[in-house]
Amino acid sequence: MAKIELKKPIVEEISANIKDAASVVLVDYRGLTVEQDTQLRKSLREAGVTYKVYKNTMMNFAFKGTEFESLCEYLNDPRAIAISKDDATAPARVLAQFAKTAPKLEIKAGVVEGTVYDAKGMAAIADIPSREVLISRLLGSMKSPITNFARVMNQLAEKGGAAACAAAAPAEAAE
Repeated sequence: MAKIELKKPIVEEISANIKDAASVVLVDYRGLTVEQDTQLRKSLREAGVTYKVYKNTMMNFAFKGTEFESLCEYLNDPRAIAISKDDATAPARVLAQFAKTAPKLEIKAGVVEGTVYDAKGMAAIADIPSREVLISRLLGSMKSPITNFARVMNQLAEKGGAAACAAAAPAEAAE
């Protein structure tokens, strides 16, 4: 079997993984212990992120002609790839969080929703909370005025309603 026939399924696997991906992040994983790598893979899996180490030439072939082609310039040392199809910030967020405990792990570059970012840009992306957190914050801020209004209405009802407030207003003005 020719070498190209052996490599073709790997390139197709990478292409299938990056197809419809919300984000793709390249990392330098060299220097991680087996225990650290296992923990990293577990954290990424829990976040719904596909993480795998491929040869750079295979990733290069898979990236050609896609929106991820600009990542080819970052394929100069051994790299691992983290891919998310749902949450665009998940790979960067999980990798950056893990890099705080394992400084050997370095985010090199990534593509998030069609835009290429270098290591600094990916660090900024990592600071963005997850979609669920953002939605809960939005709902909390929308709920706050309604809750405050309900609290005021409840206090009025406990004091006897609007009539009690109207009667109390002239008495307070006289004092």
